[in-house]
Amino acid sequence: MGGVSAEGRDPGLQPERTRLAWRRTTLSSTVAAVLAVKTALHGGTSAVGVVMCALCCALWLGFLWVAHRRIRTLATSPRPSALAPRHATAAVLCTVAMAVCAAVLVV
Repeated sequence: MGGVSAEGRDPGLQPERTRLAWRRTTLSSTVAAVLAVKTALHGGTSAVGVVMCALCCALWLGFLWVAHRRIRTLATSPRPSALAPRHATAAVLCTVAMAVCAAVLVV
């Protein structure tokens, strides 16, 4: 194939766009976690609400950890490495689990 080799590739602004996308996703995750806490504690506290609130906060912290690592890598390295599969898996699992928590809180 006549593709460009990895050594000759000029990433341009792609790492910057990816870093900004991680920041936007982190902000969205923060808003979702805050809304989950508000929903869980609205109208009084219950055992399920407190557990869901704690779980949402833990999931948010897990996603924040993965995102912060990736943002730091993208900002400090001229040629950032690919996202490790275990970090990508952790980000996806935190996101999906937070969505399940939201569904439980709404229903």
